[in-house]
Amino acid sequence: MDSSGKEKEAIQLMAEADKKVKSSGSFLGGMFGGNQKVEEACEMYARAANMFKMAKNWSAAGNAFCQAARLHMQLQNKHDSATSYIDAGNAFKKADPQGEAIKCLNAAIDIYTDMGRFTIAAKHHITIAEVYESELVDIEKAIAHYEQAADYYKGEESNSSANKCLLKVASYSAQLEQYPKAIEIYEQVGSNTMDNPLLKYSAKEYFFKASLCHFIVDELNAKLAIGKYEEMFPAFSDSRECKLLKFLVVLTLQKSRTVFIQVKEFDSISRLDQWLTTMLLRIKKTIQGDEGDLK
Repeated sequence: MDSSGKEKEAIQLMAEADKKVKSSGSFLGGMFGGNQKVEEACEMYARAANMFKMAKNWSAAGNAFCQAARLHMQLQNKHDSATSYIDAGNAFKKADPQGEAIKCLNAAIDIYTDMGRFTIAAKHHITIAEVYESELVDIEKAIAHYEQAADYYKGEESNSSANKCLLKVASYSAQLEQYPKAIEIYEQVGSNTMDNPLLKYSAKEYFFKASLCHFIVDELNAKLAIGKYEEMFPAFSDSRECKLLKFLVVLTLQKSRTVFIQVKEFDSISRLDQWLTTMLLRIKKTIQGDEGDLK
């Protein structure tokens, strides 16, 4: 069956499901198997939604999943209701990410938190954050959802997952020039990971990023912070990141371009990502008062 045929069948199923819902609400319907009719309608809405998906009619699929979600809640099937809202949100992401998709995902989160399923709620806060990142480019709202996800993960002792969310918050906070917030998170995550045998090698990256944020705010604070990180985590002293930071300290005092020769050498071994390039360009601007490239 082609997509138009699937769509027609889905519309017919929706109409039949609507009839069942109506009849279940009547006096006689309520007396004779009202709940069973609602359950059958739920199944019909879900089947219709999947047919709409096959026809790539994402808005109709989202609406059908929403209908199923509401009926599941009426039947006190909370888990099924939340699952249907997630399915609706995923369909709406392809049609209306800003409005209905986020509304459905938030509805699912409310159900999961009410059930005490905070790990699943956190996962869907991340999904919403990713919608704000990629579809809507609203970084402030993405940050808020990553923070909420981190809080839920922490409450469930999922510290590794919480740290991943916090690092997203730190990265975006620095891009938005909210340096104290970024520094606090990088220091916190660095401190949490430096004593973990499996994660300690990541600590130098977090202390490096915290130091770069310090540099943009105040060169003297950066120098003091680097010393503090070396005391906290002696392995940081021997890292290439720390050596680059110490060159930055010396050469910023001299207002020298030589520092960016050192950056190029660092880049030749460990490629600079967009975030690091942005931060280093901001440091260069504070030193030289221009927006030149890293040459």
